[in-house]
Amino acid sequence: MSDQSYQDSLKRWKQKVSESKEREYDYDTVSGLSNDLLYLPDEENQDLDQYIEKIGFPGEYPFTRGVHPNMYRGRLWTMRQFAGFGTPEDTNKRFKFLLEQGQTGLSVAFDMPTLMGYDSDHALSLGEVGHCGVSINSIDDMMTLFDGIPLDQVSTSMTINGPAIILLAMYVVVGERQGVASDKLHGTLQNDILKEYIAQKEFIFPPEPSMHIITDMIEWCTDHMPAYNTISISGYHIREAGSTAAQELAFTLADGFAYVEAAIERGLDVDKFARRLSFFFNSHIDFFEEIGKFRAARRIYAKRMKEKYGAKDPRSWMLRFHTQTAGHSLTAPQPENNIVRTAYEALAGVLGGTQSLHTNSMDEVLALPTEKSVEIALRTQQVIAYETGVGSTIDPLGGSYYVEAMTDKMEAEAEKYFDTIDELGGVVAAIEVGYFQREIGKAAYDVARKYDEKKRIIVGVNAFIRENESIDIPVLKIDKSVEENQVSKVKSLRSNRTQSKTDKALADLTQACESGTNVMPPLLEAVRQSATLGEMVDAMKVVYGTYTETPVF
Repeated sequence: MSDQSYQDSLKRWKQKVSESKEREYDYDTVSGLSNDLLYLPDEENQDLDQYIEKIGFPGEYPFTRGVHPNMYRGRLWTMRQFAGFGTPEDTNKRFKFLLEQGQTGLSVAFDMPTLMGYDSDHALSLGEVGHCGVSINSIDDMMTLFDGIPLDQVSTSMTINGPAIILLAMYVVVGERQGVASDKLHGTLQNDILKEYIAQKEFIFPPEPSMHIITDMIEWCTDHMPAYNTISISGYHIREAGSTAAQELAFTLADGFAYVEAAIERGLDVDKFARRLSFFFNSHIDFFEEIGKFRAARRIYAKRMKEKYGAKDPRSWMLRFHTQTAGHSLTAPQPENNIVRTAYEALAGVLGGTQSLHTNSMDEVLALPTEKSVEIALRTQQVIAYETGVGSTIDPLGGSYYVEAMTDKMEAEAEKYFDTIDELGGVVAAIEVGYFQREIGKAAYDVARKYDEKKRIIVGVNAFIRENESIDIPVLKIDKSVEENQVSKVKSLRSNRTQSKTDKALADLTQACESGTNVMPPLLEAVRQSATLGEMVDAMKVVYGTYTETPVF
């Protein structure tokens, strides 16, 4: 590659910047020193060919320095605090509080029965309704959840996987009833079932039918929801299960490539669906390792999408991602220390170029967060955005010997894992033989041993301990009336709907599963006819069955 290629790339990047909108803000330092938009290598003393190949310019292949030409000067990351508890009414109030405090997007947490596809009155839901997120049984609950929140103006992320397509159908019907067409809805559905088998274990159907369902959803959304991110391929839960940063990177991207391959096999155009795929990473406490991980993720993804899968649209090469700070790093002893941990982890996410960010609250290791702790977590992001100056220049750590070396190491480690997964026959085959589970288990054991031996320190846990410490911070408690109310509502819904229409819609759903046709249209009709979440899952189980994992020791 010649020096002219560098100059051509530089010229192209500057042209994109000139066409991009910049936020009105003072980008000088506090002392009044000017900040350039981007800092570049010394053209006299650098290998510019290698720079273009491995690092490049923001908004340009291979996107190591970011996916947008002017990054946070054009638009700050979306501040999307994860929220959900109790009844839909409770969570609706929390959503409105967060939006009033300056949050710029919603992120829905669902309770365990909803995540597993059970209605609130199911025997297995007893004692769990509303405890780890909001309880959703039907379109009525979904309407309440978004009451007064215009879906054409607010971006919504939903963290759900096994029954994700059903919650998406409910979201679309809420839009219909608000007068918002599906092509005007924007947001993200997690919908990453492969990582459930690997780490989080909230699956319902076996892997093969689950992949079929996800491909149905990608196909339908490509035609009807062009502004919606169809999957948020998630490394977060892989990391929370105990993986290393390199494992999180490799296993997450491998899952993503499996979805790409399934959609291509369906006959979908990669440039039609790939630009609506997004990712979700954990930002852990090892500051520079995390930054290297994020930068490597963009580079690996761009290369694979362009060279292996034949994507031609640069938007298909861009890995866009949401970040959440590490729940695994939070501690019950001295919980106020978690504010500091979260701030550093959030800063790593920003320096790594995230598109949206959730900051954990200090009390989440004890219970669902209180309103006050959520406010502190949101203020942490706002301090980073508006006071630290890290968004004044793009990729400020780019060119650091350490950061570039760490980025390269992350890429190399991921490639080794890709080779092993390919040798095993792909992601689904590797899941079925327990490969991912064993690798994560080994990694979790190794780091736990280091903490036990004090080769690594956790402040307040294995060092700097306060004797006879009592934790004196308020925690959010879910009253048993939440479950009683949700059970009452779902029973009332069943009594007041036109049962013959509901039955027909559910029978049509089962028929679609049997015939292999796209399940999204019959799901939408079942939602409109007030079928419950559990009823729709059961109608699909008739054909798909359920999955029992082979234990891994």
